[in-house]
Amino acid sequence: VWRLDRLSRSLRQLIETVEDLRDRGIGLRSLGEAIGTGGAGGRFVFHVFGALAEFERILIRERTMAGPEAARRRGRTGGLSYRDRAMARAMLADPGIRVGDVAARLGTSRATPYRHLPGGRDGTREGIRVTSGLREQAP
Repeated sequence: VWRLDRLSRSLRQLIETVEDLRDRGIGLRSLGEAIGTGGAGGRFVFHVFGALAEFERILIRERTMAGPEAARRRGRTGGLSYRDRAMARAMLADPGIRVGDVAARLGTSRATPYRHLPGGRDGTREGIRVTSGLREQAP
């Protein structure tokens, strides 16, 4: 395998896979970590690296979960705070301001105003629509 974390999602699954391969007479070598299961030392190092890979996945998952939680504590709900939504609505009241301008001012992607302001300029669900990448005012 290229790396141990590519082989399994957990240390338990990794160990089961290695044991299954061993029962079939198949050795395993990780190219990224430069270890193999050929001898006792290799198996020991393999288990240590497997545990480290699982620990790394847990840390990544915790950081991923902490980001949105921190944003919620700062008053952001799914990309735009209530103040940002009000600002976007006020900006869109001016027909000369494009959705892309609103997104740039708020520091978001163009999709964010569409997602959080479905009524767009006129307060209806069809307020702003995108067809073939072009911005159009709904009839």
